Amino acid sequence: MEEIKEITAEELKQKLERGERLNVVDVREDEEVAQGMIPGAKHIRMGDIPSRLDEFKKDEEYIFVCRSGVRSGNVCYYLQELGYNVCNMIGGMLAWDGEIIPK
Repeated sequence: MEEIKEITAEELKQKLERGERLNVVDVREDEEVAQGMIPGAKHIRMGDIPSRLDEFKKDEEYIFVCRSGVRSGNVCYYLQELGYNVCNMIGGMLAWDGEIIPK
């Protein structure tokens, strides 16, 4: 299995603070995102990804986030197999100390 790109929570926070336009996708469940998401992130539950592939473009990079980095890693492997440009935020929201906003 091909390695997937990874980004740390700190690296992602710095990119967002610099104003970079990023595609951050939170794949947690509804009750998890209710406690707060990374500002600008889009919420698509992990189980909904296969039915919402039309929302992803192959020429853009997507950074996936979950609680600990495991589910988002699985999503990354799945989408990378289909030819998408993906990156996993390792450590998930447990590692995130930046701003969060309620969904």
